[in-house]
Amino acid sequence: MSATVVARGGSEALALRGTMSRVAQSYSNPYLAGFGLGLVLLAAFVLMGRGLGASGAFASVAAAVSSSVSPETTRSNDYFARYLGPPGAPRIDWLLIELIGATIGGFVSALFAGRLRLSIERGPRITDASRLRFAFMGGAVMGVGAVLARGCTSGQALTGGALLSVGSWLFMGAAFAAAYAVAPSLKKAWT
Repeated sequence: MSATVVARGGSEALALRGTMSRVAQSYSNPYLAGFGLGLVLLAAFVLMGRGLGASGAFASVAAAVSSSVSPETTRSNDYFARYLGPPGAPRIDWLLIELIGATIGGFVSALFAGRLRLSIERGPRITDASRLRFAFMGGAVMGVGAVLARGCTSGQALTGGALLSVGSWLFMGAAFAAAYAVAPSLKKAWT
């Protein structure tokens, strides 16, 4: 089954060859989505006793894999040891479950909104390979930054911001300042 994207008055229509055709819905109201995210954060504090974040899930998986190869070495490493529970405890971490849920939720949301498709989002002046290379490099820089900042942007902005952590507010200010500084140099790739 192949898909064709057709522009119609500011929205996209996803027309599938066959008998189905579906018009992509407009994006959610950002204020309503932000309010909903705040409720999810509150529920995470109430139900799980901790906030939201993503980078800890990757570290938790790395610690579990490392521990299965060399348990003694992993437990002696200060960074990985904090992601391991007591010996014999289950290795499923809250952040890993959260990340899996966010992935499933994003998939379901895209499906219901008519936006589910395999594509590489890029501007007209950049190739698919370059876009993927830049995305990988940007993700690696963000990963290193999350380790140095002791949390990813979602953990810092949402959880740290909700707890009025001065370090989280400073981190987010620096992240926005860096994004605004770098954006003009990347704009030409998207226009």
